[in-house]
Amino acid sequence: MPPGCSCSEGYEGNPYLQCRVIGLALGVLFLLIGAWWMSKLIKRRRCIQLKKKFFKRNGGLLLQQQLSSSDGSVRKTKVFSSNELEKATDFFNENRILGHGGQGTVYKGMLADGSIVAVKKSTIVDEDKLEEFINEVVILSQISHRNVVRLLGCCLETDVPLLVYEFIPNGNLYKYIHVQNDEFLLSWEMRLRIAIEVAGALSYLHSAASIPVYHSDIKSTNMLLDEKYRATISDFGSSRSIAIDQTHLTTHVQGTFGYLDPEYFQSSQFTEKSDVYSFGVVLVELLSGQKPIFSASPTESRSLATHFIMLMEDNRLFDILDARVKEHCHNEEVVAVGNLARKCLNLNGKNRPTMKEITTVLERVIQKGSNVQQDSQENENIMADLSMQYMGCISDINNDL
Repeated sequence: MPPGCSCSEGYEGNPYLQCRVIGLALGVLFLLIGAWWMSKLIKRRRCIQLKKKFFKRNGGLLLQQQLSSSDGSVRKTKVFSSNELEKATDFFNENRILGHGGQGTVYKGMLADGSIVAVKKSTIVDEDKLEEFINEVVILSQISHRNVVRLLGCCLETDVPLLVYEFIPNGNLYKYIHVQNDEFLLSWEMRLRIAIEVAGALSYLHSAASIPVYHSDIKSTNMLLDEKYRATISDFGSSRSIAIDQTHLTTHVQGTFGYLDPEYFQSSQFTEKSDVYSFGVVLVELLSGQKPIFSASPTESRSLATHFIMLMEDNRLFDILDARVKEHCHNEEVVAVGNLARKCLNLNGKNRPTMKEITTVLERVIQKGSNVQQDSQENENIMADLSMQYMGCISDINNDL
């Protein structure tokens, strides 16, 4: 009988059998623990291998190559883990959805440090979409402008790639123009300010950035408003950076119907003037409050750009002016913005102004408006002073009597 195997006091029988049972139980237990540990280890290795596979498939190597070949002007992009972003978005809960775009769905998230972010989950990426995704990362890494959305980082180890942006709290411009809201009115002054902020950002992208960038999908849904209702350009998935000596970029037709440059649609040659045309449509949206494609009748849809040009040719600009701002704007400003929009929508791209010229015109319009308001306020102050002096004279006369 093995040493140590004895019955407890008050019991009798074969203690060897009891020891054997206990030994077998412990052996099975250790075997199960070992199997569980091995299973967990294998699962972890598979997960690591799968993440590496996703990283490679989602363009991780291409991104590393793009960033390493930059001239140092590219900001370092933070690489988030899938666990971080799953926790941040409550596992991409539908209640966290901020909106849907051409390249994916955007979720509101909160990182471990408490900061609020917008997480863009791309649609299933094929080889064609892969370049768009990496393109957006590289382009936004080069851009530093207060009116361009800031890219915080990305995650490539998931089934579909993820981009993490700063959170812009007040949604897109489209809803403020086209969705009725009695609690908030997008005033004429705000519309002018938004127009000049977007124009200034596009001017920067076209001519002041380290590498010229064409957005290629300018529209009111891609213009986000922050807590002070300042405009920020977003969604650079279809954007293109170009070499200095290039005059145009030939690619497959992209953009959004209603905003798309007719010249680009015909030739597939995208230039900075294609962004100008799209911006012209946004200007008309701000002027009119109408959608880029609107219903002229129950059976007919019409292009806002074409409708606007026809009205301008008939000298009927004020027929299209948004009724919500008619009583609160200066006619001279409306005419100036209308003429500018008409130039942007010229069918010949060469005859359109540059974004830098557009910015200059809008700055003059706003400056003139400020001077008019200042003169009006000074006149009111003068009239108030004269009224006070008049009342004082009347009072003195009454006292003398």
